Parts: sequence; C-alpha cells; structure tokens
Amino acid sequence: MKLPIYSLRTGILSHLIFLIVSAMLLINVIMVKFAERDLIRARISSGRLLIRALEQNLGQLINHKKTELAKIRLDPLIRGGITGLLTEGDFAGATIVDRKGNLFFTEGTLAEAGDHYTSITRDAMETGIGTVNFSGSTWGVIWLGQEEVRISEPLLFQGRTIGGVTLSASLAPVYQTVRKSEKVILLYIILDTIILALVGIYLLSRIVVKPIHNILNMAEGYQEGELLPLADETSRNEIAKLSRSLSNMLKRLDENKRELKDHISSLEKANKELQQAQNEIIRSEKLASVGRLAAGIAHEIGNPIGIILGYFDLIRSGEISDKEKEDFLDRIESEITRINRIIGQLLDFSRPSGGTQEETRVHDMIQTTVDMLKPQPTVEGVRIELALEASSDTIFADPDQLQQVFLNILMNAADALSEKEPSEKDDSEKILTIRSQNTDGSIELRFTDNGPGIPEEELTHILDPFYTTKDPGDGTGLGLSVSYRIIEGLGGTISAESAVGKGTTITLNLPLYGKEERE
Repeated sequence: MKLPIYSLRTGILSHLIFLIVSAMLLINVIMVKFAERDLIRARISSGRLLIRALEQNLGQLINHKKTELAKIRLDPLIRGGITGLLTEGDFAGATIVDRKGNLFFTEGTLAEAGDHYTSITRDAMETGIGTVNFSGSTWGVIWLGQEEVRISEPLLFQGRTIGGVTLSASLAPVYQTVRKSEKVILLYIILDTIILALVGIYLLSRIVVKPIHNILNMAEGYQEGELLPLADETSRNEIAKLSRSLSNMLKRLDENKRELKDHISSLEKANKELQQAQNEIIRSEKLASVGRLAAGIAHEIGNPIGIILGYFDLIRSGEISDKEKEDFLDRIESEITRINRIIGQLLDFSRPSGGTQEETRVHDMIQTTVDMLKPQPTVEGVRIELALEASSDTIFADPDQLQQVFLNILMNAADALSEKEPSEKDDSEKILTIRSQNTDGSIELRFTDNGPGIPEEELTHILDPFYTTKDPGDGTGLGLSVSYRIIEGLGGTISAESAVGKGTTITLNLPLYGKEERE
C-alpha cells in the first residue's frame, strides 16, 4: 500500500495511531493507579491480619501465664515467633507496647526510629482507634509514590485491651510488581495499536479515502463535453452525497459553459454589427460634411474659373504683347493651382478612412482643417485665431477621424457665428479661437466662439445622436455625437460650456503618445 507523505491516507493513519496510543496510555495510567491502590490496600489488609495474629498469640500467652503482658519476659522464643510473623508478612519492622504504655517489643526500621513510634503506638492503644500513615517518597511506576506504610492499632483479646502495635512495611515490592505487569501491558498496547491501525486504515480507506480519490479523479480528469461517470446511487452517506453533488455541479458547469459560449458568440456578432453601424454613421456624417464642403467649394472655384476664361479670351484675341501674354499665363497657372489645392483637400478628406491609428501631430491636423475650411462661405467674415501653445502634441489616432472631429466642431462654430446679429458694439466681430496646452500627460484643446451660445436646457443634449438646434435640412444631428464616439475611442474626453449671448467652448482632452506622454 503506497503511502505518500502528504496523502489523505497518511494523515488519517498518523492521527489514528496517535489517538489509539493516547487512549491506550491513558487507560494504562488509570489501570496502574488502580493496581497501585489495590495492592497498597492489600498490603494494609495483610498488616491488619498480622495484627490479629499477634493479638491471638499474645492473648493466649497472657491466659497461659495468668499475668499481664508487662510481666511476661521477652525470651528468645517469643521474640523469634514475632519476628517470624513479620518475616512471613514481609513487614520491615514492628513496635509493641503493653497496657501501661511500656515498650514490649521493637525491631527493624521502627527500632531504628527510636521513641517516636513508641509514642504513636501508645496513642493508638489509649484511643482505641487504628491509623494508617505513609512516609517517604520513591519512584513508583509512572511517577513518585509513597515509600513506606505504617499501621498502628490497639491489641485486643477477649474484649479487653492488652497493648498496642505499629507495623512498618516498604511499598517498593508493590511498585516492582506493578512495573513487571506494566511491561506486559505496554507490549499489548503496541500489538493492539498495530492491529487497530491496520484494521482502521483498511476500513477508512474503503469508506473514506477511496471514494474521495474517486471524486478527485473525476474532478481532475473531467474534460468538457465528455460523459460524466455515474455517482453511486445506493449509498446514502455524506461522501456519496458529495460525489452526486459534484457530478451534478460538473453537469451544470458544462451546460453553463455552452450557454456562455453561445452568449459570447452572439455578443461578438452584435458587437461586430454595432461597430459596423458606428463606422457607417461616421462615414455618413463624413459624407454629409463633404457635401457641405463641396457646395462651398463649388462657389469658391467659380471666381478663379471666370478669371481663367477671361485671360484665355484675351490671349486668343492676339491683341496683347508677348510680355502681357506671359503675365496672363502665370496668372492662369496661379488660379489653376489654387483650384487644384482646394479640390485636393476635399478629395483627401472624402477618401475612405484606413481605420489605422498612427502617430499624429494635433497642431498640423488643426492647421490643415482650418485651411480646408477657409474657402467655405460659412466662415466668410469669421476671424480664426490659433493659440497652439502646447509643447507636446503627438497622439496615437486615425488622422482621418481626428480631422473629421475638428471639422465637425469648426463647422458647428461657424454656423453659430453666422447666426450672430450685426451690432455696433465692439463685440460684433465674429471670432473663433483655438487654444492648446499640456495637462498631466495629455493635450487639451479649447474651441471657443463668441456666437449666440446655447441655452442650458439644450447644452446637456448636444452630444446625443440626431439632436440639433439647426433648421430641418441644415444638419444631421450626428456631428458632435460621432465626435464624442471617436474621442472616447482614443481614451479622451469631450465637454461643452456655453452661456447665452457670450458664446460656446468645446473642450477636448487627448492622451499624449510615446516619449511626449512621459515628459
């Protein structure tokens, strides 16, 4: 039977052996104490029997001699008889006094102790009450015990007191007897421990360890989608219930995992569709902006085309000098270059976005957007002031989407300024200010106009889709909503502040990229 150090079987076996040994030793201690007590009581009983024998012998001797014990001479025969009784009873000493308290006989350890035990014997005779005393200490069986027992009683014969006696006996033979038995008991404890441990580990392995290993193997070896082993339906103990509960739990987990995969699949599909719809909204808003730009550009390029046609008519007439002809051609080239630049900006903005984020210079993108917007009739009479004070302006973004955000904000500001009423006051000038500054690893952009402003009740809705304050047909209501989604995707924020009659400020906060972010 393989027993790994940290296995459940090893743990149960070690605890089982510990409990068995502890129980056996506790029982052994109790048995030893009871055995000591019983043997000491037996020793005291034998001492009292010896005293009864002395009473009979001395009493018959008094009757035979027709005298008192004090008048009987202690000859060697009497001494030898008393000594023989002490030896047979395994007593170490004795002290006997007569009716008058005089010492009649003393021998052994009590003789060595002197008058002390004579006085104790005299007290027992006079009071008529026997006593048992212990003295000294010696190593017992498990711990220290009493070394000696002394029994003091009056000597009575035919109802009268004839003297007193004190017997002394060593308890060492008692302890030695118990110690001999203790060796046999310890041997039985070891054998019982081995037998009970083997039987216990067999039963526990069958009832506890093996079912737990089966549960563990079932849990560790479970593979998604495989058939689970059937739990024991006949057993009704806790481990069988645990096995059935685990089996049911794994089944539920398998079902939940399949449901979760279905949910994830549907969420991925919905997210893909949502992303596609969002891209379409951005694209549609971009096309709407292109349409507005194209209308403005069509008006803008009409004048240079008229100038070009006029110069061509003068050249065809042939009535100009070569120097004038060369001057006209240079002017025609300048106007064509101007038209080409305007159309190129529109084409660059209208092309489909690659959707790829890259390092983008915010200041350059703002300047490009302002240049593209200047030909528009809506910005006619609007003074655009650039205060690009940020020392770091590189972010990680899609340039086309970032330009769309700037264009939406600038065109909204231009539309608001176009609604400003003419006034003779100093603030009648239409001003659009673009400021930038660095704040805690980011760049903050503030687009401020001095237009009519937005009422407070409408300001909280300007980022909502399809919400617009313009007349029907003048806007989609998606410009700032699309801008909000783009800025949020870049990890930035967009907010608005406005006061009626004082203007509006749109604030963008975008995280910097690369080394500039760490500076």
